[in-house]
Amino acid sequence: MLKRALIGLLLIPLVDALFLVYVATQLGAVLTVALVVLTALVGTLFVRAEGRHTIRRLQGTLEKGEVPADELTDGALLIAAGAFLLTPGLVTDTVGFLLAFPPSRILVREAVQKWVVKPYLEKKTGGFASGNVYTFGFPNAEDVSASGTGTGAGASGAGTGGASAGGASGSTASGQSDDDTYRVDDDAYDIEFEDREDEK
Repeated sequence: MLKRALIGLLLIPLVDALFLVYVATQLGAVLTVALVVLTALVGTLFVRAEGRHTIRRLQGTLEKGEVPADELTDGALLIAAGAFLLTPGLVTDTVGFLLAFPPSRILVREAVQKWVVKPYLEKKTGGFASGNVYTFGFPNAEDVSASGTGTGAGASGAGTGGASAGGASGSTASGQSDDDTYRVDDDAYDIEFEDREDEK
């Protein structure tokens, strides 16, 4: 992707120079220079107006508490448009006008967000930007059924064991309720309780 962008940036000045030569042969050198200067001035004023409008939309989006993704992309495209318009040449001026004109800029913005911004954020954040985060992947149907069966069996076994353990503890407690004996692990201790009424 980066190599293609570099190749495109290198080809644009070459194509622009060839096109300027062709226009100069048709209109003359003076008219060609005047046309280049005029398009640069008009384009710069247009980019300035669109930049102010984009800043106002950015502020409005921030006041609403939303992420200004479109406005930031528009701002980057307007900066590129200004650079193209300031570069002498009719081809670069045409590209700058396409980036500055709102209908065409919307199409370019959608393409940039889809093919440049989102893949870059996916790569840098590991999927957190779009929410496509998979820790262990999707389980197989066999694993789900096996885990469900094992869980059910474990739960039933735990319930049976808990019931038997509860019955055993209940019987032990009932057997030891009459004596002053409390069992801790394997050792038993006799505890004598003094009656305060007898002392009085």
